Amino acid sequence: MKIVTVAEMRQIEAATDAAGTSYAQMMEHAGQAVARAIRDRLDVKGKRITVLVGPGNNGGDGLVAGRALAEAGAQVAFYLLKPRREDDDNFRRVREMGLFIADAQNDQRWRVLHQLVTHADVIVDALLGTGTTRPLEGDLAQLLTQVKRSLKDRAEVRKYGAEAQGRLLTAPTLPPPPSPPVLIVAVDGPTGLNYDTGELDPAALPAHLTVTFAAPKVGHFRFPGAAAVGQLLIADIGVPPGLAEMEAVRLELATAEQVRAWLPPRPLDANKATFGKALIVAGSANYTGAAALAASGAYRVGTGLVTLAVPGMIHPVVAALVPEATFLLLPHDMGVLAPDGLKILAERASGYQAMLVGPGLGREKPTAELLESLFGSPEHPGRKPPIGFRVAPGEPPATQPQLKLPPLVVDADGLNLLAEMEDWPRRLPPDTILTPHPGEMARLMQADKAEIQRDRVGTAQRMAAEWGHVVVLKGAFTVVAAPDGRTMLQPFANPGLATAGTGDVLAGAIVGLRAQGLGAFEAAACGAYLHGLAGELARQAKGAAGMTARDVAEYLPQAVRQVEGF
Repeated sequence: MKIVTVAEMRQIEAATDAAGTSYAQMMEHAGQAVARAIRDRLDVKGKRITVLVGPGNNGGDGLVAGRALAEAGAQVAFYLLKPRREDDDNFRRVREMGLFIADAQNDQRWRVLHQLVTHADVIVDALLGTGTTRPLEGDLAQLLTQVKRSLKDRAEVRKYGAEAQGRLLTAPTLPPPPSPPVLIVAVDGPTGLNYDTGELDPAALPAHLTVTFAAPKVGHFRFPGAAAVGQLLIADIGVPPGLAEMEAVRLELATAEQVRAWLPPRPLDANKATFGKALIVAGSANYTGAAALAASGAYRVGTGLVTLAVPGMIHPVVAALVPEATFLLLPHDMGVLAPDGLKILAERASGYQAMLVGPGLGREKPTAELLESLFGSPEHPGRKPPIGFRVAPGEPPATQPQLKLPPLVVDADGLNLLAEMEDWPRRLPPDTILTPHPGEMARLMQADKAEIQRDRVGTAQRMAAEWGHVVVLKGAFTVVAAPDGRTMLQPFANPGLATAGTGDVLAGAIVGLRAQGLGAFEAAACGAYLHGLAGELARQAKGAAGMTARDVAEYLPQAVRQVEGF
């Protein structure tokens, strides 16, 4: 599923029209899709539905939707920002049905609008579509302001009515207020949303449900506008499969169907080697849990064997948390990994299909020296002699540790330490996966965090190409970008994931999938999707304020099952 800009959507619509599906037919499909989405959520028979109709194509979609809902038994009223032309076919059909029509120009003091909003079960926002770029003003801004004022008045009436009946929601066992809240449905998006930048006009009416057409738009996933979209539904309007203009779009939205196609097979005659071996270099005295969470993430996506390379002193604690893991105990200096651990890693790393470096390492000097040697020099990645490694007089350099790194994932303090190294992108093996949150991304780029957040997709794409590695820019709607331009946006924005340790689980899931044979981009995108879905399942079960990283790890198998269709 592609994510498009406004300009790309216009090209897609023009090409669809040229291919034989007219603009009028696309409008009919769009309006019917909105009506269908509303019918899927409630029985519309007898329900009062107010459709706010703008002067353009978005308003036309609203007219079609209202007509379809009226045909399904709803009591539909249309409130027009401006009178429609008499030769408008959709408007003519609405009039022929005898449905209620009012307009802002003939509504003194917004009295009709107030009555329609106050008594509506559903409000459909079909005022402006993807062409919105300027601030809302005039009658349109006043109309939306009045709608929000009427909704507030309605809420106050319901609140006081509940108080009078002793039904305030302070007592969960009491029945809910007598009338349900109004469902607000946006056609394409809330009026006032900029579909390219995500900017949102202060007058905009936040939606519970947005129905957009053919493909989601970039602005649906950029804040502050993304917070006003509600549930996003993408509806078919007749775009032909394989349309060149759609195929040319590089930004994709991750879907369960795509992830299902990437999941490694689970043959009945498998053994643990079938599902790969992952080595995780992690942990320190101050961050023992990070190593355990990363290992759990890897195991929970099906990895056959996970080995934790940790400071020896934290082994008992971590082993108690993850009894399934095997261990590679490394020398430590006051609880953090020490430089002479490189020799052990050099001897063992080649036996693994993927390696994760970073969770909970800390940023102390001994660990920095270890990673400096681990990642090597720009000319010889992974082959620089370790700091402090001594060679006997006359011993040839070939006897020094020559470390060939397996496919690599770098996370957390691994990224922070990497950012301090000269020409760090050239030190890493090809197809390394980097998993920064915005703060770590800012350190890697030596840039401003706010600037990164203003264009997360563009930043990830640009740096993946410049660095030559896969970038997983974490946060609401995590971005996965490959050096060749492939980019996939995750459909999850979950405040419950903003808690310590969830990134360790994500890094573990990604290295686990990499160990099972997925390519770098596929492992990163698949791991991010499963992690996001597990977070949604945990939020449903625990609540956004109470879920923990361990909850996310525990829901990963259920996320896999859901993607597989079981």
